[in-house]
Amino acid sequence: FMERNGIHIIDLYKTVAKIDEAAAALKQIAKSGKKILFVATKKQAKEVLAAKATEIGMPYVIERWPGGMLTNFPTIRKAVKKMASIDKMIKDGTFDNLSKREKLQVTRQRAKLEKTLGSIADLTRLPSALFVVDVMKEHIAVREANRLGIPVFAMVDTNSDPTNIDFVIPANDDATKSIEVILNAVCGAVAEGLEERKIEKVDAEAAEAQGEATAKKERKTRIKRTKAEDDEALNANVAAKVMKGQNEDEE
Repeated sequence: FMERNGIHIIDLYKTVAKIDEAAAALKQIAKSGKKILFVATKKQAKEVLAAKATEIGMPYVIERWPGGMLTNFPTIRKAVKKMASIDKMIKDGTFDNLSKREKLQVTRQRAKLEKTLGSIADLTRLPSALFVVDVMKEHIAVREANRLGIPVFAMVDTNSDPTNIDFVIPANDDATKSIEVILNAVCGAVAEGLEERKIEKVDAEAAEAQGEATAKKERKTRIKRTKAEDDEALNANVAAKVMKGQNEDEE
């Protein structure tokens, strides 16, 4: 917007407009049942992003971005499955049969995997969008998303390059309050999309159930009509035979 005493000032009217634009797009993605991956590994954003993403059931990364997280997704999934297999070992008692040293190694491995991949354990396929708090710090994540054609939504500060960002939200990405305000807006939109999807699903199921009930009723009506027609035909046939018999007797 402008520079004053070496400090760049952002036009908040443009920020609000861009938040609305990004929120509308994210809402549609959530409504379609797709996943949005939230990324923020800087100290100011970690806790608030983890809390907001958890509230709406979306995956997130707040520790160091694992290289190849998107471009080498099958390998990441193998690591997540390894974590699940360790959990299975603990549940079925296999873990108890290990030596102390093996238990320690497995426990450490599980803790390490949980720290880096625990928040994306439910991400079974590539996300349909990426939301990033600091594009400079998360440049590897942005580059991987660009390579795969995954749209990137991001808070972009005055010292950042918005070139590779699909939905730019001009904002201060260093202030916790600024980050929280924007996350509230976009996560609120995602929550609305998820709620609308749920309502549409319930309505569709109700319509399907109603359709089945109507079809069942129509089948019963057809069966009754067919039976009535058969009875009528039978009665007519019997009556014809009786009349024929009477005519023969008269002759």
